Amino acid sequence: MDRTAHITRKTKETDIDLTLNIDGAGKSEFKTGIGFFDHMLAGFSKHGFFDLTLSVNGDLEVDGHHTVEDVGIALGTAIKDAIGDKAGIRRYGSFILPMDDALCLCAIDLCGRPWFSCDCVFPTERVGELDTELVREFFYAVSYSAGMNLHLRMMSGENAHHMIEAMFKAFGKALDEATAFDPRVEGVLSTKGAL
Repeated sequence: MDRTAHITRKTKETDIDLTLNIDGAGKSEFKTGIGFFDHMLAGFSKHGFFDLTLSVNGDLEVDGHHTVEDVGIALGTAIKDAIGDKAGIRRYGSFILPMDDALCLCAIDLCGRPWFSCDCVFPTERVGELDTELVREFFYAVSYSAGMNLHLRMMSGENAHHMIEAMFKAFGKALDEATAFDPRVEGVLSTKGAL
């Protein structure tokens, strides 16, 4: 079963070409124009074992908002397309990830109903070229585009770099678990018989 999706998204603000392989090896190739964002996406890919290639041309002369948000939309859409009818997958995934001073909990339900909850206050407004407020925008866009219930909780943390990195890596680990096949699951994991 091929769980790969290719997404293109072109607006007046961004031009994005993204390919995601759920059953990859953690290989990634991209350059968003925001160095720290690239670093975070690489962590998501590596620790979730997702292959991710991404080409982005965004209006960074304005700021990073459109680039980060639209990559989130494209990634969420790719996740939704790649997992298809969700037959045989675990559906739920969670991970608590330590990153030095930071400890982040991520929980996911691939139920088809979008919901996003984020409990995190960053101590700085920027990390490198990334506005820290855009982290929430990214995960919100992923959640709603994928039809995913996504909760992120920063249980402790003092360094914004570590906190954000913990979020992206925990998200990768939790999504890897949620998208994994379980031989005990017949059809979809729902008492309703549909997701």
